Amino acid sequence: MSDTRDTLMAAARAAAATAYAPYSRFHVGAALLMADGSVVTGANVENASYGLSLCAETVAVAKILSGDRLAVEAVAVTGGAPGEPGQGARVTPCGRCRQVLNEIAQVGGTDPVIWCDGAEGVLELRLSKLLPHAFGPANLL
Repeated sequence: MSDTRDTLMAAARAAAATAYAPYSRFHVGAALLMADGSVVTGANVENASYGLSLCAETVAVAKILSGDRLAVEAVAVTGGAPGEPGQGARVTPCGRCRQVLNEIAQVGGTDPVIWCDGAEGVLELRLSKLLPHAFGPANLL
């Protein structure tokens, strides 16, 4: 599993390098490992109207939903100054992204492992621990 984690974390770091973050100058990258072994990445995209900005995880999930809906097995997230992802404090998905990830996880019937990168090392936990008692599609039936 550590090889998978390292590969996915490298993909998240590469995605962070493509972030559009002229306002915060905080680049975030996310990489999602799908059940079929494919990796989908995303980077944060800021907007001068701050509320229109998109987080890296949301960008990656949008890519999934615009194609085949596959089960998400793992998520890697990293962030930091341009060219320095993973060098500062650990980056975990924000509340909005936790909810977005929960939606796709519930649709795919998974509880993905979440790896959060930082100078202190990689934090590993399940989405269900990161967002306990989550609201999702099953609550609407």
